[in-house]
Amino acid sequence: MDRRERFSDDEEMLRMVSDSEQATMWTALPVYVVEYNPAQMTCDLQPTTQCRQQNPDGSFVYVSVPVLRDCPVIFPTGGGFTLTFPIAPGDEGLAIFSSRCIDAWWMNGGVQAPTEIRMHDLSDGFYLPGCRSTPRVLANLSTGTTQLRSDDGKTFIEVAGGGIVNITAPTEINLNSPVVNVAGIIAVQNENNIAEPCTINGQINATGDVIAGTNAANISLLNHVHTGVQRGTGSTDSPTG
Repeated sequence: MDRRERFSDDEEMLRMVSDSEQATMWTALPVYVVEYNPAQMTCDLQPTTQCRQQNPDGSFVYVSVPVLRDCPVIFPTGGGFTLTFPIAPGDEGLAIFSSRCIDAWWMNGGVQAPTEIRMHDLSDGFYLPGCRSTPRVLANLSTGTTQLRSDDGKTFIEVAGGGIVNITAPTEINLNSPVVNVAGIIAVQNENNIAEPCTINGQINATGDVIAGTNAANISLLNHVHTGVQRGTGSTDSPTG
């Protein structure tokens, strides 16, 4: 036998062994959510890339990877704060697999010895929400600002250049706090510049004057006067409307 043929056979064998080993090593897979457990912060995930399996007769068939159970969800977090999302069945994302068994860490936290010697196993997946297939890409992405937005783009919090923050909502914005402090000028404008009443439930305290009207019709709450009245020592009645 020619030595080159022997080396070629050895290389082919090594390649087949390498391919076989890689076939059992899991790193990351696109997935969608089957079920979300918010109390445990885990998801059951269905991998969306099938694997090739050889039949006894030597033919090949593509089969789906089994559902991955109880995968911890990765939310951006740090310093006592976490950005969470209302994960729902069907949401796409990425499953990434630990190189060692995560069971002891997941149950107890801290530094733990692995309970099994498995490596790159489907049992040790994490769920990272966010990646999307082409049919589900977001429309009208902002390319000049940072947004926390709804998928339909109608509701968002936006950070833009120049120190500008925009909050847009088609229905309402709720601020729920015992005290809301605002430093700066407040400009209130109704939708489409239509004059609609501004409703405040509760007392209004102003340390300065209150001005009603615009331009020549400006009326000062502190300094306005009434004409055509007779001065006297009495007081007027309460406002009647």
